[in-house]
Amino acid sequence: MATPSIPAGTGDSVTVPKNNRWVLLGIMLALLLSMLDGLIVGTAMPTVVAHLGGLDHMSWVVTGYTLATACSTPVWGKLGDLFNRKTVFLTSVALFIAASVLCGTAGSMTELIIFRIIQGLGAGGMGAGAFSLIGALLPPRERGKYQGMTAGVMAVGQLGGPLVGGFVTSHLSWQWAFYINVPVGVICIAWCWLLLRLPPAQRRAKATIDWLGIMFLTGAISALVLAATWAGSTYAWLSWQITGLAVLALTLLAAFIVTERRATEPLMPLRIYSRHRNFPIAAILLTASGITVFGATLYLPLYQQVVQGASAANSGLLLLPMMIATLITSSIAGKVMTATGRYKIFPVLGTLLMAVGMGLLSTMNTGTPRTLTSLYMVVLGAGTGLCMQMSSTIAQNAVELRDIGSASAATNLFRNLGGSIGIAIFASLFTGTVTARPTQTARGLIYIHDVAHATHLIFLTGACIGTAALIASVLIEEVPLRGKSAAAASAVPDAQTA
Repeated sequence: MATPSIPAGTGDSVTVPKNNRWVLLGIMLALLLSMLDGLIVGTAMPTVVAHLGGLDHMSWVVTGYTLATACSTPVWGKLGDLFNRKTVFLTSVALFIAASVLCGTAGSMTELIIFRIIQGLGAGGMGAGAFSLIGALLPPRERGKYQGMTAGVMAVGQLGGPLVGGFVTSHLSWQWAFYINVPVGVICIAWCWLLLRLPPAQRRAKATIDWLGIMFLTGAISALVLAATWAGSTYAWLSWQITGLAVLALTLLAAFIVTERRATEPLMPLRIYSRHRNFPIAAILLTASGITVFGATLYLPLYQQVVQGASAANSGLLLLPMMIATLITSSIAGKVMTATGRYKIFPVLGTLLMAVGMGLLSTMNTGTPRTLTSLYMVVLGAGTGLCMQMSSTIAQNAVELRDIGSASAATNLFRNLGGSIGIAIFASLFTGTVTARPTQTARGLIYIHDVAHATHLIFLTGACIGTAALIASVLIEEVPLRGKSAAAASAVPDAQTA
């Protein structure tokens, strides 16, 4: 069978290797590594704090990592567009590994936070690089064949992270929560170094770095993530601290847009948003999906443990029905998309199922059996599988290959920001509900009822967000996907002059 290539006129031409499944498996090891790290470290944090102290600074182990990841993602994506994508990607993996070793050698909570920030910088490049390489290797029409692989990696990461974290903290020292990244990262680097073959990147005539754009976007993302992290927990939602951060984020975002219009080589070209309406719509869907998935993965296990009496030791397995449904529907949708070239129905149906699934979960109370909860999770997982990966493909099909790195970084950023904002909103709802009654006891009946009511509000909010995403998905225009032939390259009306 002939190997498909990216059509001419979309940037640099990349030939898909015959052993592309093996090549993609190496790239996806980086995604798995990033997902496992967050979940393993989260599980191991009580043990880390017991050894290093610094309980009052523990949240910065997560916040610092999240900030560094979000801020560096667009920069890594642009570097991949300007220079060699493979080299940039492998550099980010190497940085992540080195920072993991440093985290394991930390002698205080301050050192750990600093090393986690460095680790987050590497994670930003791993996420942006992995998706941009997939976008460069596979035309959108062909990508559906491999959608199940990405969903499978995410499922393994979601389920395996807590289990590995529990094993590490029970049988090994806390340092192995970080050292375990080293062998997986080394395999990823060796695998991609040997099997990943890309022609030299088609560099710009003058590869300049948009330093002003980096500064303004980093500041805007930092202010937004900090506001989302602190709102409702450290400070009240309408406090001057949160309001000030929100105003600062909007001001820096406005400055960033002005800068990008004037920059010779903008960090995040505005043309990726204006070239076709599908890109901003896909960004909305990814943000909504991020909010939904993060909310479900955080609060479903909590509900099942506190209200339904499930074992905390098997918390990762509690999400199995949702993950299996995500894997199955993502694989089916990808194959149908590749065979027919049709795809609009999937995000529409996916957001509908997401809204219905979150709505069903919001009906749970203290008497809901686990079997019924699992069925509701299947509905939500099916919707996520139809929507999340398909939205990434739609977004990448709406831009030229020369901007694939920036577009991939942007979609990854929206997904992560959606998760951060969702966590902030849901944490505020949960804290406000559960701490509302001063007479509650940690194991008492009042606490159980409060947790059930809090999760009801969380999932009801998720259903509203899913409904908004459904409205956005109806506006998607089903343009042809770039495929094997140049004829398919007319996917999106060209607007290079924009």
